Amino acid sequence: MKLLFIGDGQLGQMLGASAVSHGHECLLYSTRTEKVKPLSAQVDLQMSLNEAIAWADAVSWEHEDIPADIIAAAHDKFLMDPARIKSLTDRRAEKKLFDDCQLPTAPWKSYHTETELQRLLEQSEYPLVLKTARGGYDGKGQWRFQAGDDTAALAAEAGAQSGIAEQMIPFQREVSLVGARGKDGSVCCYPLITNVHQSGILSYSLGAIDAVPEELQRRAESCFRRLTDALNYIGVLAIEFFVVGDGDDARLLINEIAPRVHNSGHWTMTGANCSQFDLHIRALTGMTLPELRLEPTLMINVIGAEKIPVGLWHHSDTHCHWYNKEARPGRKVGHVNVRVTDRDSALRWVSQWAGKLQVLAS
Repeated sequence: MKLLFIGDGQLGQMLGASAVSHGHECLLYSTRTEKVKPLSAQVDLQMSLNEAIAWADAVSWEHEDIPADIIAAAHDKFLMDPARIKSLTDRRAEKKLFDDCQLPTAPWKSYHTETELQRLLEQSEYPLVLKTARGGYDGKGQWRFQAGDDTAALAAEAGAQSGIAEQMIPFQREVSLVGARGKDGSVCCYPLITNVHQSGILSYSLGAIDAVPEELQRRAESCFRRLTDALNYIGVLAIEFFVVGDGDDARLLINEIAPRVHNSGHWTMTGANCSQFDLHIRALTGMTLPELRLEPTLMINVIGAEKIPVGLWHHSDTHCHWYNKEARPGRKVGHVNVRVTDRDSALRWVSQWAGKLQVLAS
């Protein structure tokens, strides 16, 4: 097949590499430069977007914020309704989808103005997390509120644009489920994995390391099926959850979803017989979704660092990825996958290397 991916960042490049390895042809379209380019090339092609769409058998994306003109031009080449996917860039639409699918999430309300937000804060009996309706990621566009905080000052800042207010839920840990839905409705999911954040940015993921209770995995996959069926989704999608409670009383609350391949799925490039990128290509092209075989893998994000140390490139247990981005504090510029034996060995790697690989924004 001929595949066109909207976006030429690291996710687009990794999707393209997987497409080529499966015997498909691939082009990328940069929404920043509005140019078509071949995989890994620094030189743009003399081809318009419309020509690239005409060339392609199918169009997919690396990020869900798809420009309206591309949705219109490529409508017949998308395998699902891209307008429904783009709507999920608004957290109000995302939360409504969860409610419509009767899926567990923290209680929430939307607000549109500073005055409306201030009233909501003054009336709240619970601590809140405020999030902008659009934009904001890696901890940006978020605020915390507790009783006694200055409601007027917070409302003036957070209420400058529309958003949502979620009840702050005490949780044990953050986990995510990455999976794919095929054209025939079949589903393939990796196990729930533990994610650890610093300053709102994913620091590292423990892939196929922590034991996952069967009931939690079943509930997570049930959420995945409901969401992807509701969207008539084809391809890889990630769900981020909070684990609330311990042991047999543990339950999952959905935090948010990413209708695409996801940072927390990068461990699968080393730790699975089929990576999340391969899984996406298989779903797009109608291939049978595989039976997964997994190996314990730590994924450490490289954030704001100028380079990955040579020792990690050469280590027999590591698999390094550099995104060719300009380094600045808080920006993801690569990741390192590490083959480990258990949680303790993974945390020893984190202790030794996270501080050297991560420069967070102040």
